[in-house]
Amino acid sequence: MSDTLNTVILGIVEGITEFLPISSTGHLLIAEQFLGERSDLFNVSIQSGAILAIVLIYWRRLTGLLLHTREPQNRDYLYKLTVSVLITLVLGFIATRLGFVLPKTVMPIAIATLVGGVAILGIEQYVAGKPQSSEITWSVAIWVGLGQMLAGLVPGTSRSAATIFAAMLCGVTLRPAATEFAFLVGIPTMFAATAYELLKARHEVGSADWSGVVLGFVISAVVAFVAVKWLLRYVQSHRFTLFAWYRIVLGVALLAMLRMGVVH
Repeated sequence: MSDTLNTVILGIVEGITEFLPISSTGHLLIAEQFLGERSDLFNVSIQSGAILAIVLIYWRRLTGLLLHTREPQNRDYLYKLTVSVLITLVLGFIATRLGFVLPKTVMPIAIATLVGGVAILGIEQYVAGKPQSSEITWSVAIWVGLGQMLAGLVPGTSRSAATIFAAMLCGVTLRPAATEFAFLVGIPTMFAATAYELLKARHEVGSADWSGVVLGFVISAVVAFVAVKWLLRYVQSHRFTLFAWYRIVLGVALLAMLRMGVVH
């Protein structure tokens, strides 16, 4: 398989999985088992493409929040976004200083994927009988920040899944509202994480395959834009059970492949 085709496939994988509740980190690690490991600079670049897509989708919401801070509702929402982001950044800094490194093996991904699927089914069942609410409380802000941190420590968890379902468990039973808050919290968090990873990968700049980096960035951005647009329409009238069953099937399949030695 050509290097260009590998780049396109990895860009598509990142674009689809970054904001769907199925874990981009897990899927990229799995893809690299078959397509070969790519540079840190490449991985940072395709994640940047996905971030650009989410900014373009939410630019009206973001500018509305930032330009109308005198409105109490906007100011309150921004305060809670800020708290969620700060929780993630502070705990992430502590984890980095303690030397935490994500594992590069499939076993923890398989387990987290399977457990996450079962958890989604349980959460959907739990909120099914609750009154509908879109209120973002301080409890939501705190637990969404903690959810982001959990996703950063456990590959296969999914940042979007951890934050969306943290919000739902805290009372945001309207899925579009939970999804929006989770995604808006993710924008500055992902920018910070990407900037940190880019700083670490700065030594690769001189020897980088820039045509591959640019191609991966563009593919990821376009695919992420389409994927998020689809998800935002989907959650207007559907539960997340589709993703739960996908995770359960994938988790079982990965455990089977580990047993057969197809992946490691």
